[in-house]
Amino acid sequence: MKQLTTFTSKELLESVRTGKMLILSILFLLFGIMNPAIAKLTPWLMEILSENLTETGFSIISVEVNALTSWTQFYKNIPIAFIIFLLMFSNTLTGEYQKGTLINIITKGMNRWKIIVSKAITIIAFWTIGYWLMFGITYGYNAYFWDNNIISHIFFSAFCSYLIGIWLISLLLLMSTIFRSNPFVLLAVGGVFLVIYFIGLFPKIGTYMPIQLLNSMDLLLHIEKISEYSYAIILTLIFSILNIAVSIICFNKKNI
Repeated sequence: MKQLTTFTSKELLESVRTGKMLILSILFLLFGIMNPAIAKLTPWLMEILSENLTETGFSIISVEVNALTSWTQFYKNIPIAFIIFLLMFSNTLTGEYQKGTLINIITKGMNRWKIIVSKAITIIAFWTIGYWLMFGITYGYNAYFWDNNIISHIFFSAFCSYLIGIWLISLLLLMSTIFRSNPFVLLAVGGVFLVIYFIGLFPKIGTYMPIQLLNSMDLLLHIEKISEYSYAIILTLIFSILNIAVSIICFNKKNI
């Protein structure tokens, strides 16, 4: 336990020294502010656009902006947050391979599974803090400018998107134990995501796949019910745990 705690602390300090923590804090902070800001500026932008199009014979009707407009922007920005986050942590193990730092740690008696678990704890911690920071800022501004009560299942819907991030992190760790370079790791994660995405297009299978959680915004619009996401949540958690477990097995057998 002491080894795990020490290595996790080392990972956190490394993230501070390399600037990852600062960059991620700014990133999620900006995303959180940008969602209500874009919604708030939409009527003004549409008014300017309407004035420019009047001469051409086009007219734009007035746009009603409320909390739903901001939450729509929130869910549009989540895929971008996924991509940037994965790019930043794609070298979590590949960087260690290139530097050769893991050899010294392992030869000093560090259990390999603790390295993977420590990496998982660190990355998931950053994702958890960053994601809910973005959510909290958006929620706060929406409550101030409009009324969040017009939306249903706000927290459950956000939790679904949060779980997708956990699943992608587990995939990132798995691919990092298989491949030695960042591009291959990212391509492999993207490849698995696309495969699961296309499988999820089949209605009878889609409700069980992690991709179903990407549709959680439909809960805000009363299009779907919470019960329709239960299987996807359970399988996403199972897949995430299995990915980390397989990561440990692969890393134990890997020639470093």
